[in-house]
Amino acid sequence: MKWLSVHALKPEDLLRLEFDTVFDQQAALEGQLEPFVQALEDYSDGWMPDVVEGKRRRKYSRAAVWKSLEEERGQRTSGLGLYRTTWPALDMSLSLWFPPLPPKLGIYIDVKPLSFFAEAERCRKFVEMVRAWACGYPVSHAWAHSSDDMELADFPNFGRDDETRRRDGFDKVYEVCWLNVFGPKLVETVGRERMLSTPAHRVEELPNGSILLVTWPTVADFASKEARLAQARAHAHLRPDLDFDTMLRSLHERSAMLAPVEPRFHPDLAPLLSRVVDQAASYERQRRIAELNAWRPPEPEEWRPADSALPPDVDNLERSLEYYSDLAEHLVALLHSEVPSVFKATPESLTDADFYFWCEEFPKSRLREAIDEHAVPAIGAYLGEVLVRNLGGRWIPRQRLEEAQVLVGNRVWLPFVRARNYMRSRQSLLDYSLTWLYRVAERHRG
Repeated sequence: MKWLSVHALKPEDLLRLEFDTVFDQQAALEGQLEPFVQALEDYSDGWMPDVVEGKRRRKYSRAAVWKSLEEERGQRTSGLGLYRTTWPALDMSLSLWFPPLPPKLGIYIDVKPLSFFAEAERCRKFVEMVRAWACGYPVSHAWAHSSDDMELADFPNFGRDDETRRRDGFDKVYEVCWLNVFGPKLVETVGRERMLSTPAHRVEELPNGSILLVTWPTVADFASKEARLAQARAHAHLRPDLDFDTMLRSLHERSAMLAPVEPRFHPDLAPLLSRVVDQAASYERQRRIAELNAWRPPEPEEWRPADSALPPDVDNLERSLEYYSDLAEHLVALLHSEVPSVFKATPESLTDADFYFWCEEFPKSRLREAIDEHAVPAIGAYLGEVLVRNLGGRWIPRQRLEEAQVLVGNRVWLPFVRARNYMRSRQSLLDYSLTWLYRVAERHRG
């Protein structure tokens, strides 16, 4: 029974909820959690968990929840994960802290994608679930919103250093999310009448003194002009010390950063750049696409006209060719587990190697001495072998590796020089990619 991981889906926004409360450690845990489970089952429209993960993985049931919490119970904590086996993906955790830690119940939910919550009725049910929890459990502050937008808002620091954030917590309204529960202390700080008169889609005083506030009917379109206007109006009302126009402008700037950007990558490098973009956090994805749309790799410099090629200066040509082959095998030995295509020595294997080195931040994560002594010669030889095997190239050996050449058409290429430039920095892995040199050599082959 394998669940669908939110991390396995393509990078995109998700709905995140954080809800922390306290519980009575003297009372039966099952009875205290019953209202939580009941509301989850009643209102999780289309995203109900079907897997409980504790020490064992079980099909969802209340009995499985109680059993997993019992198995996971330690001296100070217990917890479990709740997931789904089908779309949409769910990553939900239930965490319990016991004395001597402050007794705490933490509920954390990610549902991906955010677009799943485009329907007003589904959003209403989500709000009703949180309302039920907020009525049954004391809470100082809880929220649900776009995860990407909260990243751009610098949640939970909101511009504060970590020490200040830990000391003060959410002591004032730093941000208004799509769904908010403000506890009694925060309500009194703002003023109960002021908070109840907030211009918003839904404002409701709960029996325990908390206030539920929802800015807009649906969360999936939180970045629209209308939803941003509603968000800014609510925030300005709750924080009259802040400037409305400044807040609205900041929200629109965040929307612009999240607006979809159509990839228009350099065609020769699109397979590589698409994978690079997929590694970006979803809130950074559109900005990264725009950057790579504008970026163009510099033309390779590691070549000479064929009539300017240096002649061989080695005593034994065959031995030199074997040496280059052995060096290339060193790269195969290094990468074969992570990059299986490296065995094939094709243009596609160059792209796979480019992506691997970029993901690993290889020039920065390995010792410079090891890179210069081992990685650069192996990469250069491998690049040369790919030119030979796929473009009909021919090695022109030289005693100095950096002078070794591969003749392809009317140019000779310097693969070891390329490898040295390639391994300078993470950005160099793109600027001097192996893929790009190969494609240029391919075009000049004739």
